Amino acid sequence: MKDDYPTSPLAHVRQDEHGVWHEHSLEEHLHAVGELAANYAGAFDASGWARLAGRWHDLGKYSAEFQRYIRSASGYERGEAHIEGTPGKVNHSTAGAIHACDRLGPKGRPLAYLIAGHHAGLPDWYGDQNATASLSNRLSDRRHVDALPGKAIPESILQPAGKIPGGAEGAHLWLRMLFSCLVDADFLDTEAFMNPGQATSRGDHEPLDTLLQRFDAYMARFERARPTPVNRVRAEVLRQCRERASLAPGIFTLTVPTGGGKTLASTAFALIHAIHHCKRRVIYAIPYTSIIEQTAEIYREVFGDNVIEHHSALDPDNVTARGRLAAENWDAPLIVTTNVQLFESLFAARTSRCRKLHNVMNSVIVLDEAQLLPPELLQPVLDVMNLLVSQYGVTLVLCTATQPALEKVKSFGRELRGLVGVREIMDDPDALYSALDRVKVVLPADFHARRSWDEIAEEVSMHDCVLAIVNSRSNCRELWRRMPEGAVHLSAAMCGAHRSQVIGQIKDRLAENEPTQVVSTQLVEAGVDLDFPVVYRAMAGLDSIAQAAGRCNRESLLESGRVVVFVPEHSAPPGQLRRAEQAAVSVLAGTDADPMARTTFTRYFERFYLDAPNWDEGNIVDLLMKDAAELKIQFRTAAERFQFVDDTDTLPVLVWWDDSRVLIGKVEKDGPERWLMRKLQRFSVNLPRRAVERLLNTCEVREIQPGIYAQVVDTLYDTNLGVITDSKLDAAQLVI
Repeated sequence: MKDDYPTSPLAHVRQDEHGVWHEHSLEEHLHAVGELAANYAGAFDASGWARLAGRWHDLGKYSAEFQRYIRSASGYERGEAHIEGTPGKVNHSTAGAIHACDRLGPKGRPLAYLIAGHHAGLPDWYGDQNATASLSNRLSDRRHVDALPGKAIPESILQPAGKIPGGAEGAHLWLRMLFSCLVDADFLDTEAFMNPGQATSRGDHEPLDTLLQRFDAYMARFERARPTPVNRVRAEVLRQCRERASLAPGIFTLTVPTGGGKTLASTAFALIHAIHHCKRRVIYAIPYTSIIEQTAEIYREVFGDNVIEHHSALDPDNVTARGRLAAENWDAPLIVTTNVQLFESLFAARTSRCRKLHNVMNSVIVLDEAQLLPPELLQPVLDVMNLLVSQYGVTLVLCTATQPALEKVKSFGRELRGLVGVREIMDDPDALYSALDRVKVVLPADFHARRSWDEIAEEVSMHDCVLAIVNSRSNCRELWRRMPEGAVHLSAAMCGAHRSQVIGQIKDRLAENEPTQVVSTQLVEAGVDLDFPVVYRAMAGLDSIAQAAGRCNRESLLESGRVVVFVPEHSAPPGQLRRAEQAAVSVLAGTDADPMARTTFTRYFERFYLDAPNWDEGNIVDLLMKDAAELKIQFRTAAERFQFVDDTDTLPVLVWWDDSRVLIGKVEKDGPERWLMRKLQRFSVNLPRRAVERLLNTCEVREIQPGIYAQVVDTLYDTNLGVITDSKLDAAQLVI
């Protein structure tokens, strides 16, 4: 290691491909991050806050301890001295947090949250005597700020820059937005130094008006389609979406029956609305990771490489330099993501999850299948949706065939703060339902009389062309194994690339009128364009039954399709699915009402949401709002409790399919680069943590990088069923 270290304080060091070391000036880094963060925060009038956060976030790096470390052999060799949270790293975030409070008094507390959390994530304010990570405790530890060599720090860094305005309504989201501006600016300036090649590849996307031209060219092919009743309805839905797109921003519902062309029509509304109102991007959120590839595939066909597909599977939060640079910041005109990724980010504390939030501002968010919002989180979700619209320039579109009941309501002494100012895009949704009435739903004579898989398989097998939808992966295997040879299995035990291939084969067989018997989980119920004359559906929520009906006689080629609802051997898995099933039974049993009528759905959702024991099960609102006036906010605890889908006990495993083995080998050799992890999302399967632990013990899976698990034996993955494990898995964890 060379002895002639520079006297100028350093922020980062890196070694290029020729073995030459490069050094990043700390003063330059702080000024650059401050200006970039201020530019982002201008969208919500918080530039002053963001500029100071950027200038002060790495003050601790001026300490002699940090400068000794970054110039040491370990600091140079690893190039990661700037990353906290692992053994041997120097705490450099606390100093700036204390400095903010010293200079600004109580007004410095927002900056203290941002600076203290810019590596480890937003902290809680409160903590017991052992909770050293709480902000209140960290601000009392003055060793870090006392160690700063004051004369070595330029006054342009230390002094407040201009007046600092007051906070805003919804302090927790305001702070997260500021936090997003800071951490994305920090990541991007660091990336420009550490990985200049990757930095120059960012932002190479076509503008929204060009994407609208692509969309119009794509849709022109459908203008020549046969004028069937279904196509006429789709054309009318698209026309109304285009016409209404110039309406003032706010919250909209798009209520269109399944098969009415919601995905493309809502995209037209979102693109035109975004262009008309100078919004920056369109975010399309889908309920399940397992079906995101279907909509993403449509978007890629229409818009090419201008689409980012981002969801929770394989979202690396590694503390290596490369892992941090692999995080996604949603700097693209079109994002296809999941509800989990979107909403958990809006309540997140982790740096990687929060980084994208400033790019959610001034966007159009389409919530596909909006009826799947979890009742136990309904209040905090509705609150944050209202804040996004009122404070951050977001337009929301709730797109579904079965609109949930999300207005303000009082029930048994409880009050739900609903969405504010909701407008329906369609003139007459009831007329659309009448025009697309193309199936007959056959309900069980007795909702409590369960049927065996053998009995169901025998009945389903009588049809040459049939789709049977069940409530879990294990149910799917049980029924498929009883079906005749040639039947197709479809579930999230198969990786996304495998599922896409199988769905393509199903479509080809249907187009050729070949016998096609399919057994699937509910992953086919949204975003998958299949059309069967007969569909069997295991008893579930009424919205799921409606989605199943959308895969039956979809193009109205028959006078009427047939949807048979059956009661399987076991109830739906515990949790939201079982509550939905129970709500459907209570609404449907003992009545002759049309199960697909909108009035029936209204009664169903009233029962589903209003009967929920708690609309804020994790007490999220209190954690974020109770002491918000004093900025004493429990960010980390709220984030831990806000689980849109309870997947805390599952892990993604990379499997061997197509060319994934080559990509997996590259991750093991080179680490989790952003482009690589994005490609591998289509080759992962979520499994219960205990199943992964067993597979690690039997050497069928290996941890190829920290937190990244991959298949290592041929027998783990079956070409029909996907991942095969010998242990009995919890059905609640394997829903789709």
